[in-house]
Amino acid sequence: MDAKVQIGRGSALDIAEWTESDGARRLAPAGHYIAVRISFAFPLVEQNCLPESWIREYTASGLLVHDPAMIWAHQNQGYVRTSDLADDDSQGVLELAKVHGLNFGAAVCCVDGLGGGERSFGFFFRSDRAYETAELEQLHAWLLATHRAHARPKNLTEAELETLGLVKNGLLMKEIASALGVSESAVKQRLRNARLKLNAKTGSQAAARATMLGMI
Repeated sequence: MDAKVQIGRGSALDIAEWTESDGARRLAPAGHYIAVRISFAFPLVEQNCLPESWIREYTASGLLVHDPAMIWAHQNQGYVRTSDLADDDSQGVLELAKVHGLNFGAAVCCVDGLGGGERSFGFFFRSDRAYETAELEQLHAWLLATHRAHARPKNLTEAELETLGLVKNGLLMKEIASALGVSESAVKQRLRNARLKLNAKTGSQAAARATMLGMI
């Protein structure tokens, strides 16, 4: 778990905004870690809002491979209280976490398709009491919606992506048309199609979203 935040703007379910919202304060007052759409071991979007002291100990002691919540998240879907994983905690990771105020936790995970696709998961913590089932369901519903919102459209054409790349670089409509050797109306049509496919209101938003999704 890196202490850094890697957040892409342009999503209706922006993780940075959620972190500052009442939802995060209410559902994960002690901290959280979120990884969205993990592919080849790296997430598309990652945020770590756990205590710095815990991040240091977790990293220095190599607890990742012993963390029962992390192991569960790579093998399951749905949600679970970390207290239910105590029997699998041979290295005492959950007890160590309590020293840093992470007394009660929840692991939440969702996966594309039947389990063979990209995976998203989150670990959420509070210090006062165990998570209620309704709260676990809220966290799972939010993560699932975020997972779906960060899916890469499969129908964007190379021409549309090329056009979005030029928008990202700050070129104007006339400049894009000249660079591509097409008419301005063709550029407008490409951007219109890209906006629809990316659920964006403007060309700039479409370019930002395509960038966030690692498409350009």
